[in-house]
Amino acid sequence: MKALPTAAALLRRRTHRPGGSSPVASLLLGRLFSMAPPPLSVESEENADDTLCHAADQRSALPEDEPPPPPPPRVAAEESPHRAMNGEWRVERAWEHWRRLGAPKLVVAPMVDNSELPFRMLCRKYGAEAAYTPMLHSRIFSENEKYRMTEFTTCKEDRPLFVQFCANDPDTLLQAARIVEATVIMCPQRIARRGNYGAFLMDNLPLVKSLVEKLAFNLRVPVSCKVRIFPRLEDTIAYAKMLEEAGCSLLAIHGRTRDEKDGRKFRADWAVIRAVKDSVKIPVLANGNIRHMEDVRECLEKTGADGVLSAESLLENPALFSGYRTGEWVESLEEANNGGLDQADLAVEYLKLCAQYPVPWRMVRSHVHKMLGEWFRMHPHVREELNKQATLSFEWLHGLVGRLRETGARIPLYLATHSDAEESVRVGAAQDPR
Repeated sequence: MKALPTAAALLRRRTHRPGGSSPVASLLLGRLFSMAPPPLSVESEENADDTLCHAADQRSALPEDEPPPPPPPRVAAEESPHRAMNGEWRVERAWEHWRRLGAPKLVVAPMVDNSELPFRMLCRKYGAEAAYTPMLHSRIFSENEKYRMTEFTTCKEDRPLFVQFCANDPDTLLQAARIVEATVIMCPQRIARRGNYGAFLMDNLPLVKSLVEKLAFNLRVPVSCKVRIFPRLEDTIAYAKMLEEAGCSLLAIHGRTRDEKDGRKFRADWAVIRAVKDSVKIPVLANGNIRHMEDVRECLEKTGADGVLSAESLLENPALFSGYRTGEWVESLEEANNGGLDQADLAVEYLKLCAQYPVPWRMVRSHVHKMLGEWFRMHPHVREELNKQATLSFEWLHGLVGRLRETGARIPLYLATHSDAEESVRVGAAQDPR
């Protein structure tokens, strides 16, 4: 993921307008929703950022259902809800909001087309304590109601929630955030090369600072940021401090550089995250290398972070935060405890949630590919059926899962040790982060 400043909005714990489809704000300049139905591989995910915001710009020709709202009014410094954005008051305010959210330690990271409502709800069932939405294009979000209703949905149980925007203009970003300001607790940000979004804003730090300041000084909710690291530690620390001074109240650090795109090839640098944590006074989240609960425990210990984000590993195993592991991360399958759950079970649960909370079929297709990847490697002809199926339905997808099960094969998830599940409860237990 091309992480760069990301301003995401954490929603208040309350119900939104009927239908569970309320627009909400967040600022996460970076990766936008994927337009293509095929799933994104670990290797291709980073390149997707480039394409996605650009594709959204082109798609802005969608018919508008309503005229765009007027530009947000300028707020005088003395009238700003954040006029005292300095010193101990600002830091205490950041921690106050973090505690109000329950100080979540287990968080679903933002993913292209993959962190939508049904998937978030599945992850929450299995231990996730907070989640990010997929990227939303701030300009289209502020101009087009159809886009808002189609690309973002939530429900009262979907809390706390970070809502992200793709943006590179402070006024446009603020306009999108203002639409949902009354319903959010926090707002974040990120970018792609084409259109100058996400991690590629790292080449223009004054613009990044202006984006954060615009929100911090004009919204009545705190602002959060999600960033990648620079090759040089001192640059990363200076970047983090700049964001804190600009008004960031929560900082998520992806421990890879912008060019380290392959998560299996490049390990996230937890030592850099530790250095950032030691250099700022606001809450910090760590992103990278989270494949099972032992990684969560080790990451929190080595980075000192206040929580962790997981992305790719959750796509394959949404039950990760409950202590379940895929066979890849179990040292001895003979000695491992079969958890009584497999990815086909999770795929069925996901499809039921999609029926309850409808989302575009391209998202559904992508998740089915991710969750059933190991099964498809054993039975590639079933995968080809899915690839060739132009029009999906829940009946057809349930039938596909049924055909896999009829082969007699089973790829279970494991509770590698009894302590795994206990660790997920202990790590996720609410406790004073200070």
